[in-house]
This record gives sequence, C-alpha cells and structure tokens, in this order.
Amino acid sequence: MPSDRKIIRVTSFDVAEAAGVSQSTVSRALAGDASISEPTRLRVTEAARRLNYQVDENAARLRRGRTGTIALVMICREGQDRKDINPFYFSLLGSICAAASARGYETLVAFQDKAENFWGHFQERRKADGMIVIGTTTNTAAWDYFRELPQGTHWTCWGSPDNTMPWVRSDNLSGATLATRHLLVRNYTRIVCITSATSPQRQFQERYEGYAEAMRQAGHEPRLIQVESGLAREEQGRRAAIALCDSGEPFDAIFAVCDEMALGALKELTARGYSIPDQVGIIGFDGIRAGAWSTPPLTSVEPDFQMAGSLLVEQLLAKINGTEGSGRRAPVKLLVRGSTRA
Repeated sequence: MPSDRKIIRVTSFDVAEAAGVSQSTVSRALAGDASISEPTRLRVTEAARRLNYQVDENAARLRRGRTGTIALVMICREGQDRKDINPFYFSLLGSICAAASARGYETLVAFQDKAENFWGHFQERRKADGMIVIGTTTNTAAWDYFRELPQGTHWTCWGSPDNTMPWVRSDNLSGATLATRHLLVRNYTRIVCITSATSPQRQFQERYEGYAEAMRQAGHEPRLIQVESGLAREEQGRRAAIALCDSGEPFDAIFAVCDEMALGALKELTARGYSIPDQVGIIGFDGIRAGAWSTPPLTSVEPDFQMAGSLLVEQLLAKINGTEGSGRRAPVKLLVRGSTRA
C-alpha cells in the first residue's frame, strides 16, 4: 500500500537549534568560512549529520551569483523528428555533458527548431550561467537569432556558419588532408569530393579546401560533386553518387565531407555492383558510430569528442569568468576500416 508519510525537509534553522548557534553561523560554518572557530564548525557539522541535513546547492549558488548550470541548445531542422538528428551531435552532446559534470556543472538541454521556440535568455532568467549552441547550420533563422543575442550573453558554439560567433570546431583542414592522403597512398588517384559548395556549413568548406590542396600537391585536379540542398545528408550522398555514376567521368574514390553523405554514397554504389574498396574507396568525416556497422565498415576522420566537449566547456567558463577567446580546434584522427584498401 502507498505510504501517506510526508517527507519533512530539515532546514538550517533546525541545525542551528540542535547546535545551539544562529542560522547564519550554520550557513557560514558549512560554507567553510574561516571566521568560524573549529569547535563551532565541528558542532554544526555533527548536528547537520545527525539530522541528515542537505545543503540547498541551488540557493547557495544563487547567493554567490551563479546557477552552477550550463545550457546546451541543440538546433534542429524545422519539424525534424529528434531521432533523425545527425548522431554526431548526440556524441558531441554527451561529451559536453561529461566535461561540464567534471567541472561541477549541471547541464540543461533544449531542442530548438523554429521561431516559436528559439530562446537563449538562460542567463538573464538565472536558469544557467552560460550557453553552448550546437546543431545544423541549415537552420539559418536559428543562427540569425543567436547571432543577435544581447551583448554580455555568455555563449559559444560548435558548427557556426561563420567566424563572427564564438566557436570551437574540428581541425577540418588537417582532417581532410589526412583523408585525401590516405586515399592517395593506396593508389586511388581519381578522388571525388562530395560536398556542398554553397552550404552555410563552414566546416564543409574547410574540408573541401583540405581535400583540394592535398590533390593539387599530388599533381591531381580536385573534383567536386555538388549535393542537393534541403535533403537529409544520407539522401544527399546517395543522389550525389547517382550523379557521379551518370556523369560518365571515371572515379576510383570518394571523400565525403560528412559520414552520413559517405554512407548514402556507399549504399548506392554497393547497390549498383561496385566493389568497395577494390574498385572504389570511400571515406567520410565525423566518426559516427553507424559507420562502424556499415557494409563494409566506413573509414572516417573522427574528431576527439572528449577534447571537443572540454574545449567548448572551457571556452564558455572562460567567458563566464571574464576572459574572452574563440577559435579553438579539436584534434582529429583517422579511423581506417573496410571501405578503403588496407
């Protein structure tokens, strides 16, 4: 049978009465105030232990002018089912939460996709001390909203469309160079890049630039296959692979600027009878878990998610503490799997 007993919350006044001191003395003793004598501090802590008194951390933080919370905003495509969000962002979300927790902060997560739910006033409402924004750059209205936040708002972001906002990103140029050279040393020479030349995704531009420079250094002409806008990334990759095949131009490898595009291309080429990796090598970027389970498993460039989360949290905390700074890069590594030659 359900219990009808009510939970009685012990207050600092109860501890004060049990210890024979004032309530303010209890607060100062439990906060480690050096003005409280050691015998008094021991008497207060013993009374608190005996009564099972729990300090109200939220109230204590607010008295210090801090909430101890970081807001994390995930920007989605308008109307997007949350299960269809790029899994890269869920990996990033997890690393941010872990980094915040390691620094004694809680995390408040909000998913935002249209004007009715754009909201970044966590700091003013004392819901959080600052904010990290991640998510798709295709939602330009959302980024425009955050770009216009009032001066003094503590925030940073991953995946910003440009450099006018405080940002952290992968080392995209080095990662793309690493991917392209990986293909070149395995005797792939007709390497095509699947990307969007008009995407607001600054990361995609950097990845194409890294690919193109590595191709030119090796004496090869870079070649771009433009994806169709407004589609899911995997469908963009699939249609780009169709366009590549229909073009009649020879190719023996694909560097796709994100894993979901690479997986779409991989499925389409496999369905058309191409042998992967013997006839065509495929490599992506992001290191999403789904790539490890494709057939064959996808070779990819993976950012250091733990470092990415730490950089975002550290940059935000620096802003909260009055230190400006931006432009941090998370290191990357190559995950060699079955979609490229050994």
